[in-house]
Amino acid sequence: MARNFEKALTGFNHNINYKGKVYHVQTEDSGVSNAHIITHLFMGGNIVASKRTSYADIVSAEHLPEIVRELMEEQHKEMLRHLMSGAFDQVESGVVPKHYQPGQLASDAPKSSPPPLPAAHLQRKPSAGQTLFGEDLISEKSLDEVILSYLAGEGDQ
Repeated sequence: MARNFEKALTGFNHNINYKGKVYHVQTEDSGVSNAHIITHLFMGGNIVASKRTSYADIVSAEHLPEIVRELMEEQHKEMLRHLMSGAFDQVESGVVPKHYQPGQLASDAPKSSPPPLPAAHLQRKPSAGQTLFGEDLISEKSLDEVILSYLAGEGDQ
């Protein structure tokens, strides 16, 4: 088997505003040792849809990295097209997987899930004795702003 690459290829991530909600589309390659491509559509931290495609049958193909990159791009675009065509509009009408608040376990969840908390609420400090995992990572900055800040050497601000 002629392996042209061992590690997974870098994937794709896009945030899409659709009907007033922000969706995140993420496509990843698992590399030739676990030859598949997976694309997830997220909304509010929940996976709304997923697609997994195996390429185990072509791992010995010449120019495999280029072929896998094309497969990843097409699968990513396909998920974006489905979103924009309304294929996931049932999410808008409330047919959504349970939403859990940060730090909330499924066993602690109320019978009906509360609506997501506004970002301002997530930034306040917990009361004495409580901590929220990752609370220092919550930011109003966009991912692009965080990356640019890090690259500019301002990562610890």
